[in-house]
Amino acid sequence: MSEVTINQPYGTPTWIDLGVADLERAKSFYGALFGWTYEERSSATGPFTMCLLRGRRVAAFRPRSAADPDGESWWQMYVAADDCDATAERITAGGGTVLQQPKDIGTLCRTAVVEDPVGARFSLWQGRALAGCEYVNEPGTLVRNDLATSAPEPARGFYADTFDFTLDGNKDLPDFDFTFLRRPDGHEIGGVFGDPGAAASRWRTTFEVDGTDEAAARAVAAGGTASEPTDAPYGRMADITDPFGTAFGVITRLPAGRAAAEGE
Repeated sequence: MSEVTINQPYGTPTWIDLGVADLERAKSFYGALFGWTYEERSSATGPFTMCLLRGRRVAAFRPRSAADPDGESWWQMYVAADDCDATAERITAGGGTVLQQPKDIGTLCRTAVVEDPVGARFSLWQGRALAGCEYVNEPGTLVRNDLATSAPEPARGFYADTFDFTLDGNKDLPDFDFTFLRRPDGHEIGGVFGDPGAAASRWRTTFEVDGTDEAAARAVAAGGTASEPTDAPYGRMADITDPFGTAFGVITRLPAGRAAAEGE
């Protein structure tokens, strides 16, 4: 178990949410898949639903809005920012775009929606009352995010310059164009995957599960789809698509992969 009670270091993926058109169906699907329960909340920006694991906040659902691209759905990644406004300016200076200016979400956080130079959207999270996901790196919670893009070089340069990440090759996957992104303290926060066939640049979320085959079966039974689980260097993985077309990954990590992700 990895419990988070304070704001994560700058640039760390720290929160996720999903825009949904059918809240009850989303609650049913993810409840069956991850065992989540829910808490309805509201702020000056509108209603939202907290996703809970053992009573702790691990994600959120929000109503889909005009800001969500038509025909697409994906888990939105938020990265930790000590100063949301200053980070938004740094993103613009690095060639990115601020799509929604910094604003407060009640007392929870200050946030902004941004886009990198290759078109991948993500958000910023300056934690206040909520540091971010209160559990990570355990079954039913966020374990990693990776960027898939057909333009990996400008993406790598942008994230290294904007968030002070170092870039590190992956000897375990020599046939793939994959680069680890690491904080200055050496902690891996995700990676950039160069995919010439990527139709759009997107950050992809992966959740930890206790049994990939079982999770894939639960996803299908709850109305989603799942790829055939496969073994990879860091664990057993499957691709899941929820009833809204949202694609994400699940993994049951091997001990070595678990230690690497948690900085042990």
